[in-house]
Amino acid sequence: MLATVAAELCGILSDSARVITAPAVVDRLSHDFYWYSPILRPQLADKVGDIAVQPVTVEEVLAVLRFAGKREIPVTVRGAGTGNYGQCVPLQGGIVLDLSLMDKLEDITPDGVAVCEPGLRLAVLETEARKKGWELRMYPSTLAKASVGGFLAGSVMHGGLRDFDNVRAFEVVTMEQEPRVVLHEGAAVHEILHAWGTNGVLTRIWFALAPAVEWTQLTAAFDTFQQAFEFTRTVAVGAEWTKRLATVFEWPIPSYFTPIRQVVRAQKSLALIMIATAQAEALRAAAEAAGGEVTFSGAFTGPRTQPLLSDYTWNHTTLWAMKADPALTYLQCGFSPDNCEEQFALLRARYGDEFLFHIEFMKNGNGVVIPGALPIVRFTTEERLNDMIAYCRSIEVFVANPHVNYLEDGGRFRADNIQLLAKQKYDPRGLLNPGKMISFRKEIVSR
Repeated sequence: MLATVAAELCGILSDSARVITAPAVVDRLSHDFYWYSPILRPQLADKVGDIAVQPVTVEEVLAVLRFAGKREIPVTVRGAGTGNYGQCVPLQGGIVLDLSLMDKLEDITPDGVAVCEPGLRLAVLETEARKKGWELRMYPSTLAKASVGGFLAGSVMHGGLRDFDNVRAFEVVTMEQEPRVVLHEGAAVHEILHAWGTNGVLTRIWFALAPAVEWTQLTAAFDTFQQAFEFTRTVAVGAEWTKRLATVFEWPIPSYFTPIRQVVRAQKSLALIMIATAQAEALRAAAEAAGGEVTFSGAFTGPRTQPLLSDYTWNHTTLWAMKADPALTYLQCGFSPDNCEEQFALLRARYGDEFLFHIEFMKNGNGVVIPGALPIVRFTTEERLNDMIAYCRSIEVFVANPHVNYLEDGGRFRADNIQLLAKQKYDPRGLLNPGKMISFRKEIVSR
């Protein structure tokens, strides 16, 4: 059966080398960083596709989906594989559609919109955009590896992917009886955004950029988490500061960052901020006035900057923590901008050092800067982890559960069900990444 499928796919793609059956390679292309979760690790470790294909054109994507649809073969889309929920892990085998070779930057328009294919790496886009006076609006820790199509992050200045027209438009290939290319513009992009490739395959993206700024990386150590948090929040919410990243870690999280131990001070919380270079000296003075010690200040010169301090932010923080102690994992939270200190205190009283604060400030769709968070938590049992999640929600801390492998509880599912409606429309047989949208019910076709 596999040999027959491979032979037919070789006839569809212009180069048979892009039809992959080698078990080790298919296994690698079938997984992402799901192993950050001690719950997902045993669930997904043995899940693997039957075959992988690497299209290079929209026409090839259409042909592969047409082929798979006629034979009712599941298709799981893969970007760069930097996700943490097992988004690209095929639960029912089938074809892994690897879009990494569709990586062209077609254009950067005069008004700062990148027109690109989904496999374009963010670092390449950042580098090329800066040559023309633009840069990424959002700055993830996966800058060096993530692809545009698979990108998920937020920004202290420009919000998340759903906000402020950050994604202007895209073309998506459907899994209908006869696959087609559908252009989504404006509000229509929300049908497809953050749906893990369950309701269409992105093949062309119009991605808004921001005017380039000369940035400086700065770290400051504080005696207490409260001091570090207050200082970082002041910078994050202050309209007078031009910032790209505003992060704070309580001790002992900074101790996990062994390659940059020179910026860490024992027993102290750490603030990490990317600030406009023109304001770097003013930020240094503000940090010192707030009781901090500036432990590093240096220019950001692009994705190859050394040290690249963003490598220790967002979910890279979790990676460094797990390297130091495999019993650690994480949650994805959003605290109240108005009473987060009360929420912090309740969590500390209930969980002690099982719950360590790592805050990433970002602007939400209403223009409010909020303390987003990827707290480091100690895993003991699934019941204890679920208790943490339930308690967070009971005190109105938003949680996108990173320990489930479906959209509905992972924090990316829209309350208006627009993604589900899109799946029913564009993939009625449920062949795209099956099992990841559990509210979907497969169309029953009378024969």
